[in-house]
Formats: sequence, C-alpha cells, structure tokens
Amino acid sequence: MAAITILDGGVQTTVQDVLGRTGLWDVGVPPSGAFDELTMALVNAGVGNDLNAAGLECVLRGPRLRLDESRLVCVGGAATGATVDGRPLRAGAVARLAAGAELDVGPLDAAGMRGYVAVEGGLDVPRVLGSRSTFLLGRFGGLEGRAVLADDLLPLGRRDNLLAPVAPELPDLPEDWEVRVLAGPHGAPEHLTDAGVAELFETSWLVDHRADRTGIRLVGPTPRWARTDGGEAGLHPSNVHDSAYPVGGIMLSGDTPVIVGKDGPSLGGFVVPAVVIEADRWMLGQLRPGARLRLVPVTPEQATEAMRVRRARLATMMMGHVDPGEPAAAVRRHGVPAGRPEELQSADATSTGPAYTIRRSGDRHLLVEAGPTELDLRVRVWIHLLAQALRGESLAGVTEIVEGVRSVLVAVDASALDLETLAKHLAVLALGLEDPETAVLPAREVTLPIAFDHPAAHEAMRRYATSVRADAPWCPDNVEFIRRVNALPGRDEVFDVVSAATYLVVGLGDVYLGAPVAVPIDPRHRLVTTKYNPARTWTPENAVGIGGIYLCVYGMEGPGGYQLVGRTVPVWRLSGRDEQPWLLRQFDRIRFRAVSADELAHQRAEIRSGRADLEVSPATFSMAEVRALELEAGDEIASVRATRRAAFEEERRRWLA
Repeated sequence: MAAITILDGGVQTTVQDVLGRTGLWDVGVPPSGAFDELTMALVNAGVGNDLNAAGLECVLRGPRLRLDESRLVCVGGAATGATVDGRPLRAGAVARLAAGAELDVGPLDAAGMRGYVAVEGGLDVPRVLGSRSTFLLGRFGGLEGRAVLADDLLPLGRRDNLLAPVAPELPDLPEDWEVRVLAGPHGAPEHLTDAGVAELFETSWLVDHRADRTGIRLVGPTPRWARTDGGEAGLHPSNVHDSAYPVGGIMLSGDTPVIVGKDGPSLGGFVVPAVVIEADRWMLGQLRPGARLRLVPVTPEQATEAMRVRRARLATMMMGHVDPGEPAAAVRRHGVPAGRPEELQSADATSTGPAYTIRRSGDRHLLVEAGPTELDLRVRVWIHLLAQALRGESLAGVTEIVEGVRSVLVAVDASALDLETLAKHLAVLALGLEDPETAVLPAREVTLPIAFDHPAAHEAMRRYATSVRADAPWCPDNVEFIRRVNALPGRDEVFDVVSAATYLVVGLGDVYLGAPVAVPIDPRHRLVTTKYNPARTWTPENAVGIGGIYLCVYGMEGPGGYQLVGRTVPVWRLSGRDEQPWLLRQFDRIRFRAVSADELAHQRAEIRSGRADLEVSPATFSMAEVRALELEAGDEIASVRATRRAAFEEERRRWLA
C-alpha cells in the first residue's frame, strides 16, 4: 500500500476530513474535522479527491513528508511557504510529487493559523465512530488519536474513480477579520441589555492566546448583563441550565466570549448570544492569537444565500469549470437587528405540557426551550419525550438531537431541511406527547465509587490559583467554598450530602464523552454553587464537580468550571469492540460510594481495560416519585432552600464588598 513517511511532524499536524463525526453530539462527541473546512474541501478538489477525503491539518509550522509513489498534492490555508525539494510550491497550486521527493510545508503565514495538505487518493487511516478525523483530547481518530511524529507512516487511499484535478481559488486570509453571525438564541432583554447586545457587535475583539480547536477566547469589554445571577443554574449571570451549543456558537463563559470550535463541548451552562453562520465557520480555523475580529450580524436569509453560494462554488469546481469565487460582500449588510431571534413557533402551557418557544440557534440549528428558567423535572421529562418522538421519525435532514435540562437542540443539513419546516413539525409532535406526569421512563440504578478530596482534584485547584485567578472565592479549596455557600457546618458535610443523594442524569456529554450532568431527585440534597469565572484550563479525567445545582463527571481531561469534590471511574470506554463507548444513559439514577484514592485507582484500571463494568441494575423514573417527596417533606425542602439561598446571597455580598 502506498504511504506517506513523516520526516518532521511540525508543531501539531493531525489527520482530518471535512465533515467529521455526526450523530454523536448528544453524547459529547464533537464533530472534529478540518477547522478551516472550506480550505480542506478546496485542496481536496484540487487533486481530484472527494471533498470529504482525509488530509493533513497543521498549526504554526507544517510537516516535512515524503511519498513512496508519485501523487498529486495541493496545499492551502496559511501554508504559503511550502517547498518541494527546495522549490516553492504556491498555495492552491496542484503539483505532482514524485516518489521520494520531499514536501516541506514550512512555517505558516502570519495572517492565518492553519495549513492544509491534500494528497491524491486521500489518507486511508481507519474510521473511528464514522470519521477519520483526529480528536486529540479524546485520543481517538486519525493516527492513534494523536498528532503525527517523525517516522510515522500514513497509508494513502486508492486513486480509482477520482475526479479531474482543478486549480482551486483559495480564500484570502486578512490581518483583521469580519465574521458573519446570527443573533441569539439568547440575548436581550432576558440575559443582556440592549446596549450589551449592541456592544457585542460593535467591538473589535482581540483573539486571545487561549485559542485552539476546542474554542476561541475573545478579549474585549465585560458583557452588560440584564440580570444579577443565573438562579439555580449558578451565581454568575452567564449561567443557564445546561443547554447544547452549536459549533460556532459564541458562549459567554462568565464574562469571556468563547467561540465553540470543532473539538468543543456539546453541552454546557452558558448564555449563547450569537452563532457564526455556516458559510463563515471556516474563518475560525484561521484566527491567530492577536488578530482582531468583528462579529457582523446578518439575517437568516443572508446566511442561507451565503451557503447557497458556497455550495454552488464547490459544485462548479467539481465539474471542472472556472471557480467563480465567493462574493461575500454581496450578502453582508450592517445594521441588521441584533436582538434575540424571533420565535419560529411557541405555545402556552397546557394541562399536560409546559409553555415552549422554538428559535434559531444559528442557520442550521433550532433550540426548543420549555418552561420557566428553573429546574423542573416535569419539563425535563417533556423535553425527553419530544426528543424521542423526533428520533423515532428518522426525519431526513436531521443530523443531531441534543437534550439539555429544559431545552433540545436540533441540527439539520440545511440543503435537505429548512428550519422553518422543522419548527412546524416539532410543534405538531409536541401536541401528541404523553403527559410527563404519568410517563414512566426506563432507567438504571448505577453505583459509582468516588474518592473525595482526590489529589488530582486538588492539583486542578492549585493550577487554577497559580495560573488563572488566585483571588477567586473558590480558591484555594472548592469544597470549603461549597460548604460556605450552602451554610453547612463542616467540609465533611459536603461529602455526606453527595453520598446521601440519588442523582438523576438529565444530560450527557456535559464537557465531552458521555459525561453526565445530574441533579439530586430530592431537593434537600441539591447543593447550590457557581461555576468558575473564568473557567479552568485543566480538569482531570473523571473529576466530579458541582455547578449551580448540578453535578458532573468529566468524561476526559480538559477545561471545566464546576467546583470539584473528588474523582470517580471512567464513564467512557472506546475499546474497539462492538460496544457502546458511553457507559451512562439519560435518566440513570447515580449513587456514590466513598472509597480511598488507592482503591479508586484499581477500579479505574479495571473498568478502563474492560475487565470490569459499572455496577448497574434495572430501574425506572417517574414524576410520581418526585410528587411523593414533595408531599412527604415539603416544609423541610422549603426550609433547606431558604437557608441555602440566604447563604448564597451572603456570599454575593462578600464578593461585592
């Protein structure tokens, strides 16, 4: 089999295809794929490949490589200094690389961040969960889930049935960027003031040095909030009950805007006031730290037209005609209303269902939000019933269905299904749902070992205090912070409450890879806290944390914002066998059993290797259980909530003092 030999891997070079993974956003598997998806598609067309063929993506400095047989190659993006055996290779030019010749992608252009290499036939690495793309944080896909290194061999695909090569016209990479966005799904007047929304779109944002495939942090003015906190979702006004993000969604993580990247989280608890349109998403892959960025609001019709032009451009190229270019200026218009997007569908509460709204979340997602902005398990059951009804139809054009606490995000292939049609269809489905008060959902009882005060959790706290924010009220000890804001007498009381609770899984993929977001069924066990602001840059795999009233088990190592109390066993296992890699399910009932750090290390190794599994037994969940608790302990529940709210307010006063 023909192959590429890597002579030098560059700074960070990975195998990526264009489309990435689809259908797994609801369990925290990001799409991955080329961050600058337009350039990857164009250089693929250059060598006659299918637009989705796998190639190489590189950052800052590209790889040196050699082919063992003659193939066409094309480089693009910020790879403007490539050479073949020392001779310049222009970006966008199609060249035949002779067997044994050396391609050096070299340092990348200062105006862009990523370069791309397509080779005739593509890279024939194994597909993992449906894609050849590398997900570095998850350690799967591409070449063994990692960046390429010197002496690696990358197998090349067959050249049968390829199209004629063409010379692609690559997009310009400016020093300063304008990215078109659709406003919402969150905004004024509920979350930001009108002036705050206007400032979001009037500011020239600075791309922070913390910009990678998970997300791009922006530096600029502090958001102008229309509220003082997020209620049960958290102390900061950016906090919302966990809701799914689209790729390109601009979430406000505390006071910091972060654009969700191709390797970003699918579910989280932050406001999203704007979403980058699909036609401009490629630009995110080229935003270099220090660049300036303006967010330009456009209408849904303009976003649709921009993508129509994109598809026509690629189709024209694939037929071998001259590339007409992409007249972006023709669809860009300033002065577009930038408030929260209009409702496509809505309904008032009925005897069997909550009030709901359906809005755009960008140009290829709908967000259904139900009930008041507080936790209501009846609403959560209704959301699940709606999502299940949509899944059961296998509607053409629906690509993702992601359940949140009081919301569901639906992604579409906009070439096959428009959002207005989908919104009407969801409204019809909502009319036929079972009453959530009487629904009985299948579930499991799951017992997880937990090592409270685990050394890795304290290492995360230490790193945060050292490198991010030493004066945060949750420093140096997250558990002490939780104790204080819940008016508990001692640190161990925090662990006692967690051990006593039965947690109901109300979301999966919260911070990646099957990670559950869960809430105690009994309100007396709902510890109230807030998320980090700004977020942590490092969290150990399977750390257990609390944010708002929710508990999360982190599916993998990465960033995060929940207050950490300990560590448990893996909730994700990609074994290569024919088994589901996410180990927890919606509406699982989780109980924790305290163990030592040493015992946990043994159990973690056993589960990761497949020698052991989670401890589970069949169960159900229904609102009858919740209503029985409310009837039995209503006065005590009200008293506990009042005490914790008072402690919460006292903590806020200390912050402001």
